[in-house]
Amino acid sequence: MEDLIIMSVRFQADADLNQAIVADVLRRDPSIDFQTANVSDLSGLADLKVLLVFCRQDG
Repeated sequence: MEDLIIMSVRFQADADLNQAIVADVLRRDPSIDFQTANVSDLSGLADLKVLLVFCRQDG
């Protein structure tokens, strides 16, 4: 039997993403790790900077 690697998927929404989308995703499955730009204190940053910050986070 092969060794299984378990990975968790994390989503980072930028400030332009419709908040209704985030709310509906989390309503359907509250266990999804989905952060908004406001919660992550990333509002106002360019998309590339947001990705770089998010990718460097532990987890």
